[in-house]
Parts: sequence; C-alpha cells; structure tokens
Amino acid sequence: MAVHQGPDVPDPTQTAAIDDAAEVLLLAWDVAREQVTPRMSSVQLNALLAVERAEGVNLGGLASELGMLLSSASRLCDRLVASGMVERVPGRADRREIALYLTSSSRALLSELRRVRRRALTGVLEQMSAAGRAALLRGLTEFAAVAGASSEAAPAQTA
Repeated sequence: MAVHQGPDVPDPTQTAAIDDAAEVLLLAWDVAREQVTPRMSSVQLNALLAVERAEGVNLGGLASELGMLLSSASRLCDRLVASGMVERVPGRADRREIALYLTSSSRALLSELRRVRRRALTGVLEQMSAAGRAALLRGLTEFAAVAGASSEAAPAQTA
C-alpha cells in the first residue's frame, strides 16, 4: 500500500527535477568561475566569499565557515595572502588574533564574477515567461531562507 504524502512533503520526482535543474544552474556558475578565476580553486573562491560575508573574520571563524581544520584554513589563507587576494590585519581587541580582509584585487574579481554570472543568467531568464521568472524567484528566495536557517542550526564540520 502506498504511503500518502501530504502537501508539505516533496514528491521524489519533484526532488529529482529540482536536482536536475540545480545542476544546470551550477554548471552555469562553474563556467563563469572558469572564465573569471581559471587559476583559483573552488575552495579558494569559497574562502573569498566567506571573508566577504564576514569582513574581519579570524582564522578560526574562516575554518568553521568552510568546515575545515584550522591548519588547512591557515594554509589556504597563506595562499590567498601570497596571491594578493586577502590581507591579514592584527585584531582590534587582541593584537595576537589576525583578522582577514579582502584586497581591492579580490573585490574586483568577485565583482567581475558576479557580472559574468548575471549576464549568463539574464540570457536564460529573458527566454522565460514573466510568471516563470516570478515563480523561480519566489521559490529560490524561500529555499535560500530555509537552507540558511538549517545551516545555522547545523554544527560545523572539522574535516
């Protein structure tokens, strides 16, 4: 006997369709990343985005945000500093603690990445109906809010 799923439980075929659609979106993002940051790994880019979200974050906060060990985050930060993407500044409260900030180069890179991604998205969105774009925006906005709330409640991974 089939188990009835209520209206709040996604149908497995919906989940599969969303997974397939998200794969196309992620591919578009990867293409843009490769155009703008061909020599930067996705981990390095994620680190830049994490620092952008929390300017002045310390190394422990960055490691937590990225779900990695402190030693791995430290090596990653060393590479970003060496490439001129991040700068280390002594903390205001504790001079032994190091705060991380984006450089003008990394700000320009992230701006260009967003410009390229948005241009690609615009090309697709122009081919959709107004109702389809509105529904997509509503759905993605709710998804982001729920996913953000879920990730805040989840413990950070260390490896």
